[in-house]
Amino acid sequence: MLNALELVTTVSVGVMVGVEFSVAFVINPILDALPEDSGQLGRAHGGRMLGAVMPVWYISSLVLVAVWAVLGRHHHGIGLVVTAGALLVLSVIMSLLLLVPINNRGKTWTPENRPADWKEQMNRWDRFHYVRVAVIIGAFALLVAALV
Repeated sequence: MLNALELVTTVSVGVMVGVEFSVAFVINPILDALPEDSGQLGRAHGGRMLGAVMPVWYISSLVLVAVWAVLGRHHHGIGLVVTAGALLVLSVIMSLLLLVPINNRGKTWTPENRPADWKEQMNRWDRFHYVRVAVIIGAFALLVAALV
């Protein structure tokens, strides 16, 4: 059972990393290159869609890592799992304090109601997101290393 939990946890975190990496380095650059208001509308829609899904994914991944840490507490590599869990906690805290407030504003914007500094706010979100992606990549790498 522990082996299945380790696999499910690692795959869940890995796919989450892939989604967030794609947002940072594929989707947002594509949206930013679109003409006129298309990019801002796309970001607002993405903020609504991913803003509904990602919190559940982050918390579920964290819970899986915590269960792995408890059930595998006497196994090799548990320090890596605990450290990965700490990084996921950091990513959730970053999300709640830095990214979610910007996302909650941005997902309601239209070309008619967006603030004058909307691009600066999106750039700030992007910078925080790059750091969060690095944090969750670190957590994923630690989980993979714990499997070895």
